[in-house]
Formats: sequence, structure tokens, C-alpha cells
Amino acid sequence: MSEVVEPSAFRQGGIDEVDKAIIRELQRDGRMAYSQLAPLVGLSQAAVRQRVQRLVETGIVQVVAVTDPQRLGFTIQAMIGVRASGDLRRLAARLAAVDEIDYVVVTAGSFDLLLEVVCTDNDALLELLEREVRSLDGVASAEVFTYLHLEKQTYSWGAR
Repeated sequence: MSEVVEPSAFRQGGIDEVDKAIIRELQRDGRMAYSQLAPLVGLSQAAVRQRVQRLVETGIVQVVAVTDPQRLGFTIQAMIGVRASGDLRRLAARLAAVDEIDYVVVTAGSFDLLLEVVCTDNDALLELLEREVRSLDGVASAEVFTYLHLEKQTYSWGAR
């Protein structure tokens, strides 16, 4: 099993089909041993280990444990649309520093920012909204979209 890597393409964030295959397999089972992964992607165990290490070191892949918020007692999930004035990046950075806010994106359209939050209950959501969102300079308004049902949530982009 031989491996050909284009170093300059990799440094620029490019990945090849073997990298994509490794990512797909790790998305199925992130705890898969290199000895199991190697034959699935056509490389030696050592080559797979190097590829995975490089994917992690360059930030292309993160190895994390994904939890189910409901089972951990976080019964409220919501998206908050923020209309803002002033420096959006500065406001986004301030909101990103709030532990209870899991996702912050600057966007175009009806809202300037979108925030995703997971809270234990409605009181916690209200407290977060008042204390950490609506009270900030630059926040003109915030609209909450509470999730009634989550049909699909995946983390499989990039390797399809």
C-alpha cells in the first residue's frame, strides 16, 4: 500500500479522496482503531495514523464526543436571531464568549447574527436572553425560535 500526498495542497486545506474516506469512516465510528481503518481506505496502519494526525493538526478534523442534550437535562434548544447595529464581528465575538451559546454566525438577511443555545428550561433561556443577549450594546432586537422537534442533526459535511 503506497501513499502519495501533495504537501502544498494539504497545507492549503485541500484534502484528497483518501482523506475523505478516512473522514467518512471516522464519522461512522470515531473510536475505530487504525488497524480497522487502514484496510477500509487502502493504506497501511502507519499511513492512516499519519493522515489522521495531519487532519487533526491542521484543524480539518476535530475528535469530540457529541452528546444528546435532552438526555443530559437540557430540555430547551433554540435559535436566536439578532438584529444589531455597529461592529458585527465585535458583537459576535462577545456572544461567542458566552458558555451557554453554542453557535454564533454573522449572516445576511433578516438577522445579522444567529445564535444556537441549549438550556435546561424556559427560565434558563429567559435568563440567558436577558443577561447575555438583549443587554449588550449593539443588540437592537432578538427573536427566539424554540425547537419543537429536531428531525436531523449531522456533522458529516465535507466528506460526502
